[in-house]
Amino acid sequence: MLLYMSNGSAGTKSTPLHSVSVAGAVVREDGRLLAIRRADNGTWELPGGVLELTEAPEAGVAREVLEETGIHVEVDELTGVYKNTTRGIVALVFRCKPSGGTERTSDESTAVDWLTPAEVEERMAEVYAIRLLDALDGNGPHVRSHDGRQLITRP
Repeated sequence: MLLYMSNGSAGTKSTPLHSVSVAGAVVREDGRLLAIRRADNGTWELPGGVLELTEAPEAGVAREVLEETGIHVEVDELTGVYKNTTRGIVALVFRCKPSGGTERTSDESTAVDWLTPAEVEERMAEVYAIRLLDALDGNGPHVRSHDGRQLITRP
């Protein structure tokens, strides 16, 4: 999959820039899912962040999960592509298996927890919970858009 970013050139209509982020849907053998409580806004989400310019998506997922949670992962497969239409962020979510490490918080997380699917639905906003739940269903990769608050329904 190729993602293009362009800001146009002088005299032409500008195409919006998009940021690409990656996130790990880390699933333990008992079915629990790794989640963080973000330090900046207190919301529960899956660990992830902006993909570095020269970084492969799988390497970015492993880096972000480790930085935010202390957990090393093996990246399995792409389970979804999610676009925040308000902020212009395209998020690639990969199902991962934990392969070591110890849970810890970071500058970006104030809590790290392994949640059941029911707890994911209780603690997370729908636009983030769906990313973890999609990773469990085996029918991906899913492609969804949202406006930051709710999923945008396709016609």
